Amino acid sequence: MEQLTQKLGSGEMVIQELPIPQLSSGMILVKNHFSLISAGTEGTTVKTARKSLIGKAKERPQQVKQVLDTLKTKGVVQTYRAIMKKLDAYSPLGYSCAGEVIDVADDVTGFKVGDKVACAGAGYANHAEVVAVPVNLCVKLHDDADLQLACYNTVGAIALQGVRQADMRLGETCAVIGLGLIGEIVCRLLRASGINVVGIDISEAAVNAAKSTCVDLGLPRNTPGIEEQISAYTDGLGVDAVIITAGTSSLDPINFAGAICRKKGRVVVLGAVPTGFERNPYWYKKELELRMSCSYGPGRYDLKYEENGIDYPAPYVRWTEKRNMEAFQQLVYSGKIDLSPLTTHRFKFEDAPKAYDIIARRLEPYLGIVLEYDANKEHQRKAMTIAGNVALKDINIGFIGAGSYAQSNLLPYLPSEGEVGRICVMTNSGTTSKRVAEKFHFAQCTSSENDIINNKDINTLFIATRHNTHAKYVIDGLKAGKNVYVEKPLCLKMDELVEIQQLCEEKRCGVMIGFNRRFSPLTPIVKREMGNGKMSMIYRINAGYIPSSSWIQDPKVGGGRILGEVCHFIDLMAYMCGSNPVQVSASVLPDPEGLNDTVNILVDFSNGSTGVVSYYANGPKSLPKEYFEVFSSGKAAILCDFKSCKIYGSSVKTHKLSVQDKGQKEMMQAFFKSLKDGSMPIPLDEIFSVTKATFAVLKSIQQAGAPVRF
Repeated sequence: MEQLTQKLGSGEMVIQELPIPQLSSGMILVKNHFSLISAGTEGTTVKTARKSLIGKAKERPQQVKQVLDTLKTKGVVQTYRAIMKKLDAYSPLGYSCAGEVIDVADDVTGFKVGDKVACAGAGYANHAEVVAVPVNLCVKLHDDADLQLACYNTVGAIALQGVRQADMRLGETCAVIGLGLIGEIVCRLLRASGINVVGIDISEAAVNAAKSTCVDLGLPRNTPGIEEQISAYTDGLGVDAVIITAGTSSLDPINFAGAICRKKGRVVVLGAVPTGFERNPYWYKKELELRMSCSYGPGRYDLKYEENGIDYPAPYVRWTEKRNMEAFQQLVYSGKIDLSPLTTHRFKFEDAPKAYDIIARRLEPYLGIVLEYDANKEHQRKAMTIAGNVALKDINIGFIGAGSYAQSNLLPYLPSEGEVGRICVMTNSGTTSKRVAEKFHFAQCTSSENDIINNKDINTLFIATRHNTHAKYVIDGLKAGKNVYVEKPLCLKMDELVEIQQLCEEKRCGVMIGFNRRFSPLTPIVKREMGNGKMSMIYRINAGYIPSSSWIQDPKVGGGRILGEVCHFIDLMAYMCGSNPVQVSASVLPDPEGLNDTVNILVDFSNGSTGVVSYYANGPKSLPKEYFEVFSSGKAAILCDFKSCKIYGSSVKTHKLSVQDKGQKEMMQAFFKSLKDGSMPIPLDEIFSVTKATFAVLKSIQQAGAPVRF
């Protein structure tokens, strides 16, 4: 299928062939008939991409700060990779579309193949022939719905949420500042609600257009005596509310809103404007109320709602983003609001770059710009060839999952193409799959794991997906007779671990997990200096806060931070003392969200060694993240953030690295070496015992800190 993409680095915009998106749990696959270009949001993105690197930096100062922070901790190479990954990526455009359902995930109800739908969401409702969208970002339409009008879905929901925030009553008056596309829709919604509408814009043409369709009083912003005219229109009271839909860096809209609003009125910020209003003479004396309107409505930016499909109960949250979309579509279908005058341009999908030229270069007046797709075109899910035939080697790899971590810490360390066959890569996004395949020279990219699992040429499987899929792909890979590398954690459930253990015994395939810290250049130094035998260890991790809305904290997806991250630290202790963990007890700092991510864990090892993992999510960013102390037989060692270590004995030995090195390169080298000599870098019994230890930590927390032996 074809999709419109742009590179942030060069600004290059192309329609390119990509794999059909992966159909994940809770999603539907939609063949687009129409999609809407949001001239404001997308226009800004396109203009930024076309600027120089200095221009981009000025546009995004917060990201520049992040780059500098990364440079301090990870060095030039890792920082460069992170920057280039962003600049070279194929970025999808679009977030509002309409079409027909062509497939649904097994767990989806309420949608079926053939349904007409309208979709929303950046990264989902893209300008593409086929899109995969979560169910809470889709609404079902009537069979005879006009899909060209329905593709206004997202901007319509945004406008409707702004109107809801204004909380107007029949017969009241609302001023709308900014008569672009969203402003025009806001005006239509207000009039359909029995509200008197005053429209203001810096463009006289925009005001004149609105006068004929959706405002009762239209005034250019520079109209002499504009405040007095609005006061006279409202019989001296002032407007009951103001909705600001303009996008500007000027403070004029927020201050002007204060001037024209009645005492105790409301001002709703829907557009991208600063809110540093002048306290006097209006805002303070009138006791005005400022409200923010968040995108499509409640549920926006909540991954549990948008990705996991967990709805808010209607009696308590009457208007979610999905219910806003449904209400908007019903208003359009019933004819209570007329969107047809808003479409000023309509392009065939293959001509989409011309549409963006109109926006970026302001070649002519525009409002609603719609892209039309070939609805009769058939689409098949199949692997896409990138580099032609690749000569097979002794080791031939397939990659499932290739996000930020894999692109920075795994893929750059693959052996040369002369040593290893790079066969196929898959991510849940066609844009990422193709870009990774091109950059790292894979022969194919795909959106189906079956193209990798069932490919007999592939004998080694890499898994770097979200945690809840690890076990499935490991099991499928082992059943297919492949060697497997999987990022931590190995699995999220004990029954998954049992099945993996059984398959390892049956298949005799190599299994490796991404416990990279034991491969850091400093780790062997500490181990060599401390020797063997019983040890006491303290591992303090200043993990930092991750909100409960993150997929990592979701027990079903990320497994939480103990399963997802603490396994790293227990593994390093096991490696250091040369013994497997056999018992844990855990004491957690209670928190309202029940995240269990500030915890002290006592670990007992089979050789009598003990260790304490102090994993804290409540510390400052200024403190180094990892601090590991080891004590044994009159010696001690301190490993600080994998940048330096000190060995204390009869004298003090210091070892330093120029930048932090957590061992990913050395880990990858060890894994590929093991594929040749048949001995995995981490013995299976160590992988399994560390995994059991993390399960036992959760059980100990549930049992109020009681020791759990395994």
